[in-house]
Amino acid sequence: MGKVLIIGAGGVGTVVAHKVAQNADVFTEIMLASRTKSKCDAIASDVKKRTGVNIKTAKVDADNVPELVALFKEFKPELVINVALPYQDLTIMDACLEAGVSYLDTANYEPKDEAKFEYSWQWAYQDRFKKAGLTAILGCGFDPGVTSVFTAYAAKHHFDELHYLDIVDCNAGDHGKAFATNFNPEINIREVTQKGKYWENGKWVITEPHEIHKPLTYPEIGSKESYLIYHEELESLVKNFPTLKRARFWMTFGQEYLTHLRVIQNIGMARIDEIDYNGCKIVPIQFLKAVLPDPGELGENYTGQTSIGCRIRGIKDGKERTYYVYNNCSHEAAYKETGAQGVSYTTGVPAMIGAMMFFKGKWRKPGVFNVEEFDPDPFMKQLNIQGLPWVELHDIDLEL
Repeated sequence: MGKVLIIGAGGVGTVVAHKVAQNADVFTEIMLASRTKSKCDAIASDVKKRTGVNIKTAKVDADNVPELVALFKEFKPELVINVALPYQDLTIMDACLEAGVSYLDTANYEPKDEAKFEYSWQWAYQDRFKKAGLTAILGCGFDPGVTSVFTAYAAKHHFDELHYLDIVDCNAGDHGKAFATNFNPEINIREVTQKGKYWENGKWVITEPHEIHKPLTYPEIGSKESYLIYHEELESLVKNFPTLKRARFWMTFGQEYLTHLRVIQNIGMARIDEIDYNGCKIVPIQFLKAVLPDPGELGENYTGQTSIGCRIRGIKDGKERTYYVYNNCSHEAAYKETGAQGVSYTTGVPAMIGAMMFFKGKWRKPGVFNVEEFDPDPFMKQLNIQGLPWVELHDIDLEL
């Protein structure tokens, strides 16, 4: 049905490669590219053993637009799946426009020199993608991604108005390391150490990092202390569902993780500015990334599961209703299927499904779109088929 090019050979790229190969009726030709071709070759070899599907590989610098354009014009994909770093979203979008290729990513752009992520930079591409007749699908991982589709599904089927949205993200897994991050350490630490932010009564409310927290009960897991942080899908969801009176994002952190995080900040290792070390310019957080465990290699001994979902309160037929939709994902099952841990799996599978929606013509129109702007139903159906089944609970105590 279509040619797809995946950029990024980390844990998420590993999952995307395996899942597109499992759906060879949709993805007829596949290429995996990254700065380190040997990583792509290793993934392609594993995919071949597991599925029998051949994946082409290539070396590309995702910061280099001419290099990207040359690869796009040579392979001629219909869609690029960007699972590289958020810093590289704009260069890849620029290359897609120049080469006439549609685009999908899992995380919004953030500049290297500021720990700030927002959609404004990518929304600014709307006219150019529309004029070129190309589709750009933003934020098609789990959160953002599935959580946004969950919200759209709730709005379509269960509510006349959404009033209160709480996205809850729990990782109750154990990787056996003293300290490790579940995706790129640089991006992860920048994200969880910035100030919290949530939407209430038509404006953003800013909080100190981890200032607001409370225990929440997660299915099959139990009670876990959950911290209010800012997460990018809130920005698009409050725009696309204007009846929301409040929208928040909660994530669980263990005390040992938070202690390590405080030490990292206190000794300056979370800094994102350059410092001089023996005549060399280094960025402390990038050095830290180099010595921390590789998230893509955590899967083998990872036990437990994740639980991510949306807790929603709103109005249906004049009555207040509550709704909780969620997925639990086993780290062990994710590793057995793809060789990657559950956090990579929950991001990579939705990226593949979003690409499938594009090739099937379900999510395909000129312009730049967040996933909640498309029909949620075919995507929700594929979640159940592709390894991320979801559960609905109605009219329960949401704890929030």
